[in-house]
Amino acid sequence: MGSKTEKRQLYIFIAIAYGIPYLLGLLMWYGSLNQLNLSAFPVTQMLYPAMGVMFAFLLTRREDKEMPKAFYICFILNTIISIVLTVLSVLMPDAIVTLPGGTISVFCLAVQYLMAAGSIICLICLIAAGKKKRGAYGIRWKNGRSSVGCILLFTILYLGRVAVFDGLAGELGKFVSIMTSAEAWIFIAVMPLNFLTGYIAFFGEEYGWRYYLQPLLQKKFGLRKGVLILGVVWGLWHLPLDFFYYVKPEYGAVMTVNQIINCVTLGIFLGYAYMKTENIWVPVIIHFLNNNLIMVISGAFSADVLENNSVSWLEIPVTLLINVLVFGLFIFAKQYREKDTSRIKDVPAASYSVSNL
Repeated sequence: MGSKTEKRQLYIFIAIAYGIPYLLGLLMWYGSLNQLNLSAFPVTQMLYPAMGVMFAFLLTRREDKEMPKAFYICFILNTIISIVLTVLSVLMPDAIVTLPGGTISVFCLAVQYLMAAGSIICLICLIAAGKKKRGAYGIRWKNGRSSVGCILLFTILYLGRVAVFDGLAGELGKFVSIMTSAEAWIFIAVMPLNFLTGYIAFFGEEYGWRYYLQPLLQKKFGLRKGVLILGVVWGLWHLPLDFFYYVKPEYGAVMTVNQIINCVTLGIFLGYAYMKTENIWVPVIIHFLNNNLIMVISGAFSADVLENNSVSWLEIPVTLLINVLVFGLFIFAKQYREKDTSRIKDVPAASYSVSNL
């Protein structure tokens, strides 16, 4: 983070990735007070980190012919439109449409359709960019065997963690019942399609956190300390959602602590997976699974389960212990034991040289 260009890129990234969600947090506060539908906010917020990276590169690397500019511009336009729709969902709450399942804000529904259309259009731009441009800016799929291995490992660990939580709560039978139900497996079978029509939200976070910010922090603070700092940074980024979406405002403080624990421990595993595979799509897919499997294990099979939850300070020690045991112990993996951070290449070619780790 020493050069003027790197500092300028970082300032642009922070201004967008943090400035927009914190500014719109005021609108979320207003919407929460008036009990408005805020479901567009978390989806749109996921796009900001990647938009920050893309703006930083577009403004500081204008002459770089290897930059996938069409993909970047498509993603940025999708994000800007989504921001406008999200703002309108609060400013014009009476604009609703009736669907078979009930009523929904026109603008919240529009955000969902925009995300699906944007995912497909961005995918076309991504394919059209070619392998060279995708490789130069960290968006090429590679190392297939280790990538699939990391995704399967996460799925096993995730379900195992849920089983432990439910077992401690005396609800293991409920977990088994849900996981053996036809509804669960139908939902799981449809997940690949859901990913195809919504991946840009998860790419939006991981391209900012894992591809851009992780190597910068690790190069400055070391592999382990860098990823731990990133976990805290990532957790605090959720602050508006922690107070006005996931729980009621009075539980915002405990939700923030819970969020930081989750982001630090999950961030350790995501950092491990990214360093091991050098493939940004691995953390993108893992992040998608992490968010969508909640709908399965809850038995609700709906994103509504993410909103207005209850969190207690008494749950924090158990959450910390189990998350550390399941994901946090990966901090001792060989990918984190390398002390020479000079082999972490500067972004945008932010790949890890792990062959000797």
